[in-house]
Amino acid sequence: MIDLLLDFHSAPLAEQVADKPKRSALNQLTRTLLRKYDCGVRPVQNWTRPTLIHIDLILQSVLDVDGKTQQVTTSIWYRQIWTDEFLVWDPEEFDGITEISLSSDAIWVPDLIISEFVDVGESPAIPYVYVNSSGMVKNNKPIQVVSACDLELYAFPFDKQNCTLTFRSWLHSVNEVNLTLWRSAEEIANDQKSFMDDGEWELLSVPSRYWHLRLDDRDYAHIQFNVLIRRRPLLYVVSLLIPSIFLMVVDIISFYLPPNSGTRITFKTSILLGYTVFRVNLMNEMPATTIRTPLIGVFFAVCMALLVLNLSISIFVVKLLHHNEKEVKEMSVSACLLDKYGSSSQTFLESNFTSVKTLVDVDQCGGYEFDLAPEEDLLSLSELQESAPQLERLLQEVVALRLYLQEGESDDSAQADWVALCCKVDILLFRVYLLILVVYASTLLLLWASWSSA
Repeated sequence: MIDLLLDFHSAPLAEQVADKPKRSALNQLTRTLLRKYDCGVRPVQNWTRPTLIHIDLILQSVLDVDGKTQQVTTSIWYRQIWTDEFLVWDPEEFDGITEISLSSDAIWVPDLIISEFVDVGESPAIPYVYVNSSGMVKNNKPIQVVSACDLELYAFPFDKQNCTLTFRSWLHSVNEVNLTLWRSAEEIANDQKSFMDDGEWELLSVPSRYWHLRLDDRDYAHIQFNVLIRRRPLLYVVSLLIPSIFLMVVDIISFYLPPNSGTRITFKTSILLGYTVFRVNLMNEMPATTIRTPLIGVFFAVCMALLVLNLSISIFVVKLLHHNEKEVKEMSVSACLLDKYGSSSQTFLESNFTSVKTLVDVDQCGGYEFDLAPEEDLLSLSELQESAPQLERLLQEVVALRLYLQEGESDDSAQADWVALCCKVDILLFRVYLLILVVYASTLLLLWASWSSA
């Protein structure tokens, strides 16, 4: 019975004893490697031999492009691989362990930086690196890079950007720390499998090159990655360009409204106001840059100026029409009668002579015939003096009626001629406006062609 109990309790102890070397081998290996390790010394047995750092980069996404500050925020997967000659062991001595993870603060890490780095992004902290038995150290970590970039926004939203990420050692020259690519340049340039291709930016390629910078008689190794990206313009074409073009087309069509209808100015003012509200609401969609005005910004500014010019042309034509009507109204019938009969010192004979002369003029102009008696059939002077007030009043009424009718016909004819003249002026100004619009469109196309061929 005692033997059974001893066997029962000894079995777990045997398993614990068997597992103990496996757990302690990792701990023993770590202590052995770091016991006399100095993380401040470059890990080479021969100090004249440089440490070769392999670099690999995978672009994951373009998070933000700020034209005003000339900054680009990207998310990359970054790998550093080098050989540490002080972290070498025999796997057979440590229970077949071929790879372990060590704290990056406990070993030597190359002082590589990104030259275009301007701000600390929200990168997760990865405190460990992998080390294999041959001394190869792998430092893999995701980085959110906020870097400076010379953004060219002239062709927005059809722009392409070329932003660089240059890796170099902050302190060591090429004789101490040298750089090289882990994968081939062609493979890195065409690697788009990990890129998030559903955003605003499209990844074209990531070419790379190796070069030296000579400073203070020392050469420093650099590896430069060119991130070539292109903006997808569909959103901006639908939300910015097409509405602006539609408003310009409607503004051109509004010229076919009659200038004397009274609704053209109201319609054009509504278009201008709507375009202003449209531009204010979409101001955030435009890139902010202080270097060079985008071509689309010039397009919107000139469109606004053309709308104002169109409205000014309509105001000018309507002003011409109303100016003529005002002059016609000032020439009333009473003014005409006052000009003929307003003098109180006129004698009856003078009035009679003037009335008869006026009737003759009317007959010559209008074709109406008046049967005037010859001088021998006129009333005698006494009879004429007795009926003078009634005859004078009758003649005045006849003359006033005839002048009124003639004045109305002449006014209608003059007004029709003036309206026709104003319509011709309106057509002329419309053609001038179309010429300006064609010149403006041709200039935009030439600027676009010159940018595309550059």
